[in-house]
Amino acid sequence: MIFDPMMYLKVFLVGGLICLIGQILIITTKMTSARILVTFLLSGVFLHVIGVFEPLKEFAGSGVTIPIMGFGYSLAKGAIEGWYDYGLIGLLTGGLTATSAGIAAAVVSAFVFSLLFSSKTKK
Repeated sequence: MIFDPMMYLKVFLVGGLICLIGQILIITTKMTSARILVTFLLSGVFLHVIGVFEPLKEFAGSGVTIPIMGFGYSLAKGAIEGWYDYGLIGLLTGGLTATSAGIAAAVVSAFVFSLLFSSKTKK
């Protein structure tokens, strides 16, 4: 792969814009962080369904796929492909199949960190 400084700039700008939108939502609304995450996840699904996510992914690469929007995109893409391949069962299982590596990594990481660190309640 050839070093392309413009790609780094595009990744930084698009990823930063997504984070900026999240920060604006935190500051200006009473939405919880969980609701903001779900909003971003569903926006990734919506952008895929209307056909905008693929061109955005080609433009910004990991700037748009690494945030939670990319997870929503992967879920939607897997569910749609599963629908075409296996019908209703594929619709239900395709999203999990497409994102199983990320889910497994999150579960294993959470387990390892729970062994290494002890949680404390807030006062």
